Amino acid sequence: MIVTRGIAIRLALILFVTVLLQISFFSYLSFFGSIPDLTPVVVASLGLLGGAVVGAVAGFCAGMLVDSALLQTLGVSSLALLAIGYMAGRYREGYEFSNSLAPPLIVGGLTLVYAAIFAALQIMLGVSTPVSLVILRDIVVKGLLGTLLALAIYPLVRRILRPALIDDAGRRAPIRAGAGRRRAPWRRARGSARRSGALAAGARSGRGS
Repeated sequence: MIVTRGIAIRLALILFVTVLLQISFFSYLSFFGSIPDLTPVVVASLGLLGGAVVGAVAGFCAGMLVDSALLQTLGVSSLALLAIGYMAGRYREGYEFSNSLAPPLIVGGLTLVYAAIFAALQIMLGVSTPVSLVILRDIVVKGLLGTLLALAIYPLVRRILRPALIDDAGRRAPIRAGAGRRRAPWRRARGSARRSGALAAGARSGRGS
C-alpha cells in the first residue's frame, strides 16, 4: 500500500467511524450471548491490504480510541489490536490469497485471536473476569461473527483504499505500454517462417533470371 496524505486521512476516518459504530451501535447487539466486535475486523482487513506496518499502526490507534472512549485500562485493546494487525500484515507480505473466501476466513480467525488475547490480558491485569467455559464460548462466537462481518467489511475497505493498493495499480497500468511490442512465441515463429520463405523465393527468382 502506498500511503499518501490522502490515504492517511482515509485510514484515520475508517478507524474513527469504526470505533464510533462499535460504541454506539454494535455494543448494543447480542448474538448467542456475545457482542459482535467490528474493530478487530477492520484492523485485520487493513493489515491484509496494507501490510504489517499499516496493520500494527492501525491496531494501536484503534485500540487507544476504544480504551479512551470506554474509560478502560489504556493499552489493553491497543496491544491486542496491534498484534492481530501485525499478524495480518505479515501474512499478506508472505502469502497470496488462493480464493475470494480466504480474506474473510483469515479475518475471522484473527478476530478469535484478538478475543483470546484481550481476555488473557484482562485476567493477567487482575480485572474481575470469571474464568469459565463461558469465556471460551464468547471467543469462538466472536470469531464466527467476525467472519460474517468480514464478508462485507473487507470488500468495502478494499474499495475505499483501492487507489493506494499496489496490486490493483499493477493490474491496471502496464498492459498498454508493452502490449504492442511483445508478441506471443508462436506469432514470432510464424513471422520468422514467413521471412525465411520470402528470402528463399527471392533467391530462386534471382537464380532463374
